[in-house]
Amino acid sequence: MTLAYCWSHVRRHFYEIAQGGDAPLAEEALARIGTLFGIERTIRGTSPDQRRAARLAQTTLLIEDLRAWLEAMLAKVSGGSRIARAIRYALKHWAGLTVFLDGGVHWGVIASLIETAKLNAVDPQAYLADVLTRLVNRHPASQIDQLMPWAYAPTNRVA
Repeated sequence: MTLAYCWSHVRRHFYEIAQGGDAPLAEEALARIGTLFGIERTIRGTSPDQRRAARLAQTTLLIEDLRAWLEAMLAKVSGGSRIARAIRYALKHWAGLTVFLDGGVHWGVIASLIETAKLNAVDPQAYLADVLTRLVNRHPASQIDQLMPWAYAPTNRVA
């Protein structure tokens, strides 16, 4: 399971630095993140397939460039500076920040589980809550089949 992180939170760290005055690195980070936000504005309201295609065509390279730039800038700034902390925050949460690039695939899996639960007379909300709790509590991977909706414990079935 991958936790999705919010670009607005990353942006806020750079914004607060830029508000203090002469901060070219923070301003550059804001411009790069702003470009990502601009792409999202243009694809809002389109189908999941269109959004995914646009993200693959337009956003993926920008994200890769942003990461490389952040890593390069981190090597040039004082380790204890506010800009270094902002950069480290972004890099630390990188996997979660990039989940949106293929988030539609994950939603497809969830939607499939929900519909399969319904077909097997299992309450989808209770099922997902229980299964996610079990996964977080390290349910054995060798026993993952037990968590599929058709094998789910009968005590959790909808009447």
